[in-house]
Amino acid sequence: MKKQAILLLTIGAYLLASCANNTHQHDHDHAHEHNHETHQHATHDHSHEGHDHSSHEHNHNHDHSSAEAATAHNHDHEDGISLKPGEIETIGLTTETVAPGTFSSVIKCTGHVVGATGDVVTVVAPQAGTVHYEKSWAEGAAVATDATLFTISSRNVGSGDVAERARVSYETAKAAYERAQKLIGDQIISERDFEAARETYEQARLAYEAVGSGKVAGSAARTTKGGYITSLWVKEGDYVEAGAPLATVAQNKRMQLRADVPQRYYNELPTIASANFITPYDNTVYKLSDMNGQLLSYGRNAGETSYFVPVTFNFDNRAAIVPGSSVDVYLLGKTRNNVISLPMESITEEQGLYFVYRRLCENDFEKVEVKTGLSDGSRIEILSGVNPGDKIVVNGVYRVKLAANSNVLPEAHNHNH
Repeated sequence: MKKQAILLLTIGAYLLASCANNTHQHDHDHAHEHNHETHQHATHDHSHEGHDHSSHEHNHNHDHSSAEAATAHNHDHEDGISLKPGEIETIGLTTETVAPGTFSSVIKCTGHVVGATGDVVTVVAPQAGTVHYEKSWAEGAAVATDATLFTISSRNVGSGDVAERARVSYETAKAAYERAQKLIGDQIISERDFEAARETYEQARLAYEAVGSGKVAGSAARTTKGGYITSLWVKEGDYVEAGAPLATVAQNKRMQLRADVPQRYYNELPTIASANFITPYDNTVYKLSDMNGQLLSYGRNAGETSYFVPVTFNFDNRAAIVPGSSVDVYLLGKTRNNVISLPMESITEEQGLYFVYRRLCENDFEKVEVKTGLSDGSRIEILSGVNPGDKIVVNGVYRVKLAANSNVLPEAHNHNH
């Protein structure tokens, strides 16, 4: 009985130990499986985290590319020129929109401006003698019609003063004629003697008036037309012969432009219709089309000692142009169509290259190199560099050029356009 009880206790202990062992193995296996699942779950999260990292890198690269693009965009405008707000109105900046139009063929040459025929008179010496200025005349001085410019005296030259001799002869002949008028009424002298006295008087009167009546100290040299003294040919005290030129007076109402054209352009002269010219003293472009200009003639041949052919125009002097001025002449010939041209003042020159300034937007501009062609003195042909629709600075070019040279860049400008 006792042995059976011990046997039962041993079996129970064995079963209890096996149960505990199985429980422990089950717990261990369950924990292992749980840990494996946790590891797999953690690995999945890590992959998810890796995906976020890639996305972050993608966003970072995208932002970097955008920054580079913005930098590149800004780099494209590094040479831009910006004026401050309100500065455009202050300097009076204006632009011209490029558009094809008509433009004449041009022959550039030299020439000079002179008074038109009938507009200029020459004052000459009425007798031989020394010259005395009536006033301190100077070229450009205004004179009235019949104004005395000089007195010519021969008082201490040769046989004495001509005017004084003429005065004495005139007064003597006048007295004799007046006496003859009384005697002929009383029939004391014959008709023949009376006519002789009258003839002597008239000749003396004409001689006296020719040398300057009323001028005891010499003969008066007068101008027959009013205008402006353009040339003075003598100085105070010069000795001149009768008929010698003393001065030139021009009315300056109608003038002539005489262009000296090189012979190589001779075949093109029949196409010339008008001209522009620039004076050296005011650098202004004068257009004959605005001054009632007319082509008078062009030379059919050159002189024996000249390499130039003359072309002559008439025009109204509406700008007080000085006669005798040397000028630059632009002869205008055939009209050409579909030509791009710009005002001369829009062009700047640097080391033999030519540039204009193109307006990009309200206050921003850029410098553009252009190739130029012919010029008519007012406008110049543009062969390349600009396109129709471009807005080119005409007035205010110098200020924009200063801004370009100072490397002024746009401030807080948005280039979303």
